[in-house]
Amino acid sequence: MMKARSALLLGSLSAALVAVALTSPRVIAADKVDPVADAKAFQNFFFQKFPTVKHEDFVNGPYSMNEDMKRQWREKEEFPPYEFALDAGKEMFATPFKNGKTYADCFPNGGIGIRQNYPYFDEKEGKVVTLELALNRCREANGEAPYSYVKDEMASLTAYMAFTSRGKPMDIKIPDDPRALAAFENGKRYFYTRRGQMNFSCASCHVQSPGERIRAEILAPALGILNAMPIYRSEWSGMGTTSRRFVTCNSQTRAVPLEPQADEYRDVEYFLSYVANGLPISGPGARP
Repeated sequence: MMKARSALLLGSLSAALVAVALTSPRVIAADKVDPVADAKAFQNFFFQKFPTVKHEDFVNGPYSMNEDMKRQWREKEEFPPYEFALDAGKEMFATPFKNGKTYADCFPNGGIGIRQNYPYFDEKEGKVVTLELALNRCREANGEAPYSYVKDEMASLTAYMAFTSRGKPMDIKIPDDPRALAAFENGKRYFYTRRGQMNFSCASCHVQSPGERIRAEILAPALGILNAMPIYRSEWSGMGTTSRRFVTCNSQTRAVPLEPQADEYRDVEYFLSYVANGLPISGPGARP
């Protein structure tokens, strides 16, 4: 049964990648990279594939694909499972470091309502900077030890910061810098490249097969998939960051996971966030 299911996921909706040919993996020169065209093609593919789904609902992941799940999710949102993390994150965010400074001193607008601008490309460093990375750099700059990138304190902090941006449209910028264009292209390439024993790419599940079931899980669409991060997952019995989601996806497809905040993970986060521009931030979220 599992072999048959894997074959279906790999072979059944092959036209999907053709429909988004602009976002297929290929090595091209920076002056040929066109993120605007890629984002338009990516969004239009999902809008056309799921014409009854409201555009802003794609950020709700599998709940946008299944009415029964959506009803159950809305009921759970009355007492959301991530509430404990949200409260903890708010308290941590306001608690001064040993030197008297706080996270607010490290971010624009005091760190409030800025989630939609992350990740960004740091032209001085020449690399993508995620919110998780920026938070740990803030801690280290103020003499504090970094947190784990995958859960616990980091998930709580990013949950609070995401909550302060709820409803704001994703607004990722790609500067006119060949290195930024290369990071976007590298992230796109990673997203579409097959890897691991199952020979899956990220797109195998989240472009070709959203709304379908694999094991007991309904697959989420790639469009807006990071807008709800961080998330509480029943599978984890706790919160997880974008880093945790990437590591888990690699493990589930029997590929070798990278280190959290590896360049490849940061680049794919840059790609997925940019192509979701205009869709609202909905984090923190909850998933099965």
